[in-house]
Amino acid sequence: MHFLASCSYYKEISNSITRSSRVVCNAAADLSGESSPKELSQYEKTIELLTTLFPLWVILGTLVGIFKPSLVTWLETDLFTLGLGFLMLSMGLTLTFEDFRRCLRNPWTVGVGFLAQYMIKPVLGFLIAMTLKLSAPLATGLILVSCCPGGQASNVATYISKGTLRSLCSTIGAIIMTPLLTKLLAGQLVPVDAAGLALSTFQVVLVPTIVGVLANEFFPKFTSKIISVTPLIGVILTTLLCASPIGQVSEVLKTQGAQLILPVALLHAAAFAIGYWISKFSFGESTSRTISIECGMQSSALGFLLAQKHFTNPLVAVPSAVSVVCMALGGSGLAVFWRNQPIPEDDKDDFKE
Repeated sequence: MHFLASCSYYKEISNSITRSSRVVCNAAADLSGESSPKELSQYEKTIELLTTLFPLWVILGTLVGIFKPSLVTWLETDLFTLGLGFLMLSMGLTLTFEDFRRCLRNPWTVGVGFLAQYMIKPVLGFLIAMTLKLSAPLATGLILVSCCPGGQASNVATYISKGTLRSLCSTIGAIIMTPLLTKLLAGQLVPVDAAGLALSTFQVVLVPTIVGVLANEFFPKFTSKIISVTPLIGVILTTLLCASPIGQVSEVLKTQGAQLILPVALLHAAAFAIGYWISKFSFGESTSRTISIECGMQSSALGFLLAQKHFTNPLVAVPSAVSVVCMALGGSGLAVFWRNQPIPEDDKDDFKE
């Protein structure tokens, strides 16, 4: 329980870390036999405040990116790759081999979340791009970001710590699913280097995650010290990863931003809603909320990086840049809304320990 709660605490950058930090304290209290959670330290209170205000940092970062892009555009391809890799490494540091075994013990719950993420969002991206008749590069960019995994942003363990495991499986699956779906859905619009996409996804997503898992498994004392500082670094780094894409395409956004907001916002809103209501047919409230946000929040930063590295037209990266902001604000807003909607006491437990 403790390592999953810690994972929640870091990865719910979209305002949900606030609640996850309380889960860490509750887990510590359970382990020590205390009946009430420990009081947060000053450091934890600071992190809680910073993460609670994450939507504000996104808005400020967006404004800086548009009007003062030089302040954030230094985080270009190579540094951007390192930053994204660090976030995936941080995710790996909170996981163990037992997490993979738990995935195997829950094939139905994990499988539905996996299929929802790689069926609902990509199909929505394709249909919206075709219906609104976006230009080939913008349509390709929208499809690309819709095929990306949830990554660190969508590890919704706000209400159930098991959400991290479902997102873990979808993240690993991205190595095959992201290039495959992008090739199938966008290949008719522009040339798609599926092999290059797969290699970049492997390098940025899987390698850092595996390194983190191995470090946590074989060097737990060292890992525990690192984890204590990753939330603060995560807040700063994630804000920069939101602001930098906006800064790099700021000129395009000033002229075409209005027409891009609608398709991207529609993509995320529809994925949130469909993911939730489809899940309600089979699962309880907690699991449905988890799958909803996993469906609606993709790793837009990964989409932006892949667009820059593997597509010659710079417009392909623009939907991912807009998605970074829409995803962060939409996910944060939904997390705040659900935090004030209590889960029924008799809610069905869909995840076997």
